Amino acid sequence: MKNIKLNPSKTALVVIDLQKGIARADRKLEPHALDEVVNNAAILAVACRRVGAKVFLVHVTSSDGKDMLKPLLDEEQQWGGRSAPDWAEFIDELAPTDKDIVITKRQWGAFHGTELDLQLRRRGIDTIVLCGIATNIGVETTAREAYQHGYNLVLVEDAMNAMSGAEHDASFRFIFPRIGLVRSTRQTLSMLGA
Repeated sequence: MKNIKLNPSKTALVVIDLQKGIARADRKLEPHALDEVVNNAAILAVACRRVGAKVFLVHVTSSDGKDMLKPLLDEEQQWGGRSAPDWAEFIDELAPTDKDIVITKRQWGAFHGTELDLQLRRRGIDTIVLCGIATNIGVETTAREAYQHGYNLVLVEDAMNAMSGAEHDASFRFIFPRIGLVRSTRQTLSMLGA
């Protein structure tokens, strides 16, 4: 494993979909306890703010559903309940500060149809620390997009969850090592000098 130090001024934490409608205690997510994933993401956010790395909080929402993708599917998506008034609000542990940047997406990935790339480039960011839910959906799509945009990636394994351990493991076994660095929260904090 490479021992790499990150430059906080060129690094951003991007947190995917840790919002009330998705990161709920009654939803079965694996392989980590939801509290562990939330706690690790919050620890990363606090550390990034402290060392001067930017924090981007990404949530998915739609005002009327008209801008959501509606392709033909063999399996319906399982993230219902979008009519709840707080569905798109960030969980309390990751409430945005006035220095964070909030990105609203309407697809799985955080780049397509958003200003994420523009906001990262304006700040000279070349490295993204990525975490959130679901590992193989929103996080993996964003990771692939970031890779194709030329960003370095640190993928924080214990700050992600999926709908099954098998889905989570497949991303970390087959995709993430080929597009970035797979690390734990502790290892990432060390890379940041936090």
